[in-house]
Amino acid sequence: MDFRISPEDRVGGQQGKRGASKSGRRRKGERVEPSLGTGVGAFVDDERSGGVAPVLPTGDAQPNPRKSKKAEKSRKGSERSTRGGGGGNGKPPKRKRRGAGGFFVGIVYFLFMGGLVAGLAAMGLVVYFGMQLPDSNSWAVPERPPNIRVLAADGRLISNRGQTGGEAISYHELPYYVPAAIIASEDRRFMSHMGVDPVGLAAVLVETLRAGEITRGASTITQQVAKNLFLSPDQTLGRKVQEAVLAVWLEQNYTKEQILELYFNRVYYGQGATGIEAAAQTYYGISARDLSLGQAATLAGILPAPSAYNPKSAPDIAARRQALVLNAMVEEGYVTREEADAAEANPDRSAPSRVAGSEYYVADWVETLMNDYLGEVDEDVVVHTTLDWDLQKHAEFVVREKVAEEGGNRGFSQAALVSMDTTGTVRALIGGVDYNKSQYNRAVTARRQPGSAFKPFVYTAAMEKGYTPDTLAEDAQFTYNGWSPGNATGRYVGTVTLRQGLAYSLNTIAARLAIDVTPQSVIDVATRMGISTPMEAVPSIALGTQEVSLLELTSAYVPFANGGVGVIPNVISSIETVDGEVLYQASDAGPGRVLAPEIVAEMNDMLKTAVEVGTGRGANLNGWPFAGKTGTSQNAKDAVFVGYTADMVTGVWLGNDDASGTTLSGGNVPVAIWSEYMTRAHQGLEVAQLPGYGDGSSTLVAEQILDPNTGQPMIDPQTGQPMVQFIDPTTGQVIQPQIDAGTGQLVPQTAQIDPNTGQPVTGEAQQQIDPNTGYPVQQQPAQQPLDPMTGQQIPPQQVATEPQWNPNAAEPTPQQSPRAQRTLMDMIFGN
Repeated sequence: MDFRISPEDRVGGQQGKRGASKSGRRRKGERVEPSLGTGVGAFVDDERSGGVAPVLPTGDAQPNPRKSKKAEKSRKGSERSTRGGGGGNGKPPKRKRRGAGGFFVGIVYFLFMGGLVAGLAAMGLVVYFGMQLPDSNSWAVPERPPNIRVLAADGRLISNRGQTGGEAISYHELPYYVPAAIIASEDRRFMSHMGVDPVGLAAVLVETLRAGEITRGASTITQQVAKNLFLSPDQTLGRKVQEAVLAVWLEQNYTKEQILELYFNRVYYGQGATGIEAAAQTYYGISARDLSLGQAATLAGILPAPSAYNPKSAPDIAARRQALVLNAMVEEGYVTREEADAAEANPDRSAPSRVAGSEYYVADWVETLMNDYLGEVDEDVVVHTTLDWDLQKHAEFVVREKVAEEGGNRGFSQAALVSMDTTGTVRALIGGVDYNKSQYNRAVTARRQPGSAFKPFVYTAAMEKGYTPDTLAEDAQFTYNGWSPGNATGRYVGTVTLRQGLAYSLNTIAARLAIDVTPQSVIDVATRMGISTPMEAVPSIALGTQEVSLLELTSAYVPFANGGVGVIPNVISSIETVDGEVLYQASDAGPGRVLAPEIVAEMNDMLKTAVEVGTGRGANLNGWPFAGKTGTSQNAKDAVFVGYTADMVTGVWLGNDDASGTTLSGGNVPVAIWSEYMTRAHQGLEVAQLPGYGDGSSTLVAEQILDPNTGQPMIDPQTGQPMVQFIDPTTGQVIQPQIDAGTGQLVPQTAQIDPNTGQPVTGEAQQQIDPNTGYPVQQQPAQQPLDPMTGQQIPPQQVATEPQWNPNAAEPTPQQSPRAQRTLMDMIFGN
C-alpha cells in the first residue's frame, strides 16, 4: 500500500491554493471550516441554504472506500467545529453560550433525579423502620393517667392530684383562641397537612434563621402527639421515621379536634403541669376554660422549652414568647392587631405566684385514701372533702404566726393541727408550717409521744372499773418492777383526788392507776375510743410514751365531746366522676357507743377542771364550756394540747422533725394556738354545754358529799374513799343511779339485780341500794376479780377491801366490801 501523499493532497498544496484563491476575502456570512489534510471544507450558511456545494477532492484515481469514510468523518468533525464557532487563520474555535432555558432544564432534571433517588431512599427507610413497629391493628391511643380533683366543702379547688396535675378538658370547652394560639405557635398548617409537613418544616427553618430564635416547633402537632403517646424521647433517625408513620396513622383514624385534644391534654407545660388545665391552674390559679387571650398566648409560648420559657422561672422570656405567639395569631387571621396589642399589654402574662398552702396536706391525704375508697382509679374523678376553707386558712395563719413568734425563743420549728366536729368530720388540718418547704404530713403520718395527753384513757379505764373523780390516791414516788415514775416537777403533794391528779398531770397517780387496772385495759379503752396504732402493754403507757398520730389522738377525744359515741375520722364526703356519677357517698356508720354516759360525765368533770385550774388553764374560749388535756413528752420533744367543746375537737402538736428538745410545754404555745383558732371557729354558734353539764341529757354528775359541820369530804367507812352522790343535771336532784351496761340508760331503783349477770331483773321486788356506794346491798359482782400481780381469779371468800392507806394509822382490819374493790394502795403496797 502506497502511503505517499501527492502535493495536491497536502495542506497548502495546489488544490488548497486554488480553493484559497477562489475564496479571496471571506464573504459576509461565510465561515471557513478547517480541513483535516483532505482539503474538504464547507460553509454553514451554504449547507443550511443550499448554496455552493462543498469542494471534493480531485484526481484521476477513484477514491479509496476507507479514505472516503475517513473523509466523511473528517467532514462531520469539521461541521461540528463550525457549529461550535471559531474562525480561520488557525485560531481555536469559540464555544457558543447555551441559553438560560437549557440551564433550568438541567436544574429541573437534576432535582428530579435527586428527588427520585431521595424518594426511593425515604421509602426504603420507611419500610425498614416501619417494619420494626408492632402490627398497625394493635395500635391504640393509651389512656391518659387519671386526675383527682380535690374540692373543699364549699366547692373551691384545693388541688389536682395524679401524674398530670389537672383533668382532661375538651376542645369545645375552651375559648376559641386557646387552640388557635397553640396552632399558630406549633403548627400553622395543622388543619391542612396529613400528619407530616415538609413545607412547614422549611418555613420554620426560615423563620428561625430570621428571628434568631425558635419561633415554633419543627414537628407537626400530630408528630408530637405520636412521639408522646408511642415513642421514646430518643433523637434518632429511626425514631423520627416511626414518628412520621404514626402521625399519618393518627390523621387517618382521628379528627383534627381529637388530635388537638390529645395534644393539649398531654403536653408538658413546665412546673409539674401536664395538660392545659393543669397549666392554667399552676400559672394563673384558674381553669383553662377561663383563660384570657394574653394567658393563652403565654401558655402556647411555653411549649418549645417548658423549663426555660415558663413565666415563673423566666418572666421576661415568657413575655417575648407571648408577643411572638400573638403576632403569629394576627398573621394567621385568628385575632386582629388591636386584640393582640391589648392582650400583649395585659399583665395576665405575668403569672402570679400561687403558693401551695396548707390545704395541700389535705389533698395529699385524700390521694392516699383513694385506693381504700375506690380501688385503682382509672378515670378522672372529683373528690368533695369536708374541709372548711375559711377555718383551714385561719388555722394556717395562726400556726404560722405563733411558730414565727415563739419558735426561735423556744427552740421548735414545726407544728400540726387537726380539727373535727363531734361526728369525726375533719374541718381543718395543718400538716406542717410550710408545705412548699416540707410535704411531710405531721398530722396524719407522723407518730409522736402524746405525753400526758394520753392520760384521759388511763382515767377512763379507772372510771369503768369503779373509781370516781373523788377517789383518793397517793402522790408519792414508788417503784414497780424496777420502774420508778416521777412527776415532771420533782415535787409530790401526798394524798389527792383523781380529779386533782389529772388536772395537775401527776405522773405517779396515772402510773398507779395503769398498774391497778392493767396496761392492757388502758390499751383496750384507747383502741375502743379511736387510737389505731398498735401499742405495747407496759406500765409506762400511762405517761404517754407510746407514739400515736395527732389525727387519731384527736379523734379519740371525740367521745368525751359527743356523749360517748366513737367516730372514724373522715375527710371525704363524696366521690364522683367528671360526669356526675356518684362513686362513693359518706355515711354516718361508725363504732357506735364506746363509753357509758356516766363515764363521759365523770371524765368531762375532770378534764374541765384541767383547763380551769390545771395545766390547761391558759386556754380561753370566751364563755364556751370546754375541756381538754395538755401533754409534754420527755425533754419537751413534743408539746400537745387536745381540747373540745360540745361542737368541735381540736388537737395541736409542736416540736421538731429531728425530735430535738425544746422549752415548750403543752400548756403554753399549743394552748395559745388552740384558743385563737377555736375562738374563731365558734363565732356565730350557739353556746352548748358539755355532756353531763346542763345539756338536757340524763347523764349524771358525780359530786362529793361534804360534812355540813366541817365542810370536808365525808369518808365511806367501807372503802376509805370520799362518799359520792350523783346529780341529775336536768333537775339538780340527788339520785342513786343504776346504769344498764348494755344500753347505757338509767335503771329504776326498784329493779332487782341478778347476782349472776349483774343486770336488772324485770318485774321483781325492789332491790335495796347502798346509799353510800349506789350499788345493791350485799350484792356480789357478776365476775370474780383478778389479782393484778398473778392474773388469777380471787375466790369470793378471799376478796377484801381495805380503807384508804394512811402511813400514820394503825393496821386496819380487813372488811368485806359489797363492791369487792381493791384500792390503789392495796395493789401498790401489797396489803
